[in-house]
Amino acid sequence: MIKRTIFISNPVRLHLKDQQMKVEVKSSGQQASIPIEDIGFVVIEHMQTSVSMPLLAALNEQNVGVIFCDVNHMPASMLLTLDSHSVQTEIFSNQLNASEPLKKRLWQQTIQAKIRNQTAHLQLRGIEAPGLSGLVKQVQSGDVTNREGMAARIYWQSLMGKGFVRDRNGRPPNFVFNYIYIILRAAVARALAGSGLLPALGIHHHNRYNSFCLADDIMEPYRPFADQLAMELIEAEPDLNDLETDHKMKLLKLLQADVMVGKQKRPLLLALSESTASLARCFAGDVRQIVYPQLN
Repeated sequence: MIKRTIFISNPVRLHLKDQQMKVEVKSSGQQASIPIEDIGFVVIEHMQTSVSMPLLAALNEQNVGVIFCDVNHMPASMLLTLDSHSVQTEIFSNQLNASEPLKKRLWQQTIQAKIRNQTAHLQLRGIEAPGLSGLVKQVQSGDVTNREGMAARIYWQSLMGKGFVRDRNGRPPNFVFNYIYIILRAAVARALAGSGLLPALGIHHHNRYNSFCLADDIMEPYRPFADQLAMELIEAEPDLNDLETDHKMKLLKLLQADVMVGKQKRPLLLALSESTASLARCFAGDVRQIVYPQLN
């Protein structure tokens, strides 16, 4: 079942009744009900929103990603379950004891999948990027020769032009990519928690101040899917300098977007769960390959 993403941009009261999230508009008293089991994400943007603890507990129990935005309306924090799997300790142990050769091999697979999807995205847009697809076979264990960085330079210059620099604090339209990547990162963290994995313990990214190193790893092959949606918005409004509510709603559609996993079409949220579940099996030694979707 495709999970819903609920975006809260007005002052409302959110509470629990009969296993449903009740949404009450503060100004008018108008109410709506949404079954908890149908929800994948709740994005709370408005600072005057009130949320009951029983509702947060129910959302957490169903591994619903609850994202809280800051005063600048950017996603800033997330409610994340700490006990979401029946064999949590075993999975943690497997992850903690994963060998360096295994983690390097998994990172190699991740970067290869990312470059394939970058290539596919450009091809769908009719853009030629000489040398990009050939980098897939050049990615070594651990990507010690940084083919990821080389691919990024080719990809962004081909997609946005040679004058564009992809940077969090860079000029527009970088802010569009920033927003959709934050949403994607939160979705990956939710899927990791659902698979019983520690989002802080990465296979490649390592930073003592980063609680989502593994999310930053696993989201890499999914970035081109986010880029595809971001580009639709950028091309529709080339003079865009800020994100309004309707823009954010369009970007949030990423979570319900259909992607191909093997020969099967899946909603992106389900594909993420397949990726993280396969990663847990890799740590356990049951399989050797992470499952990633293909952009086509």
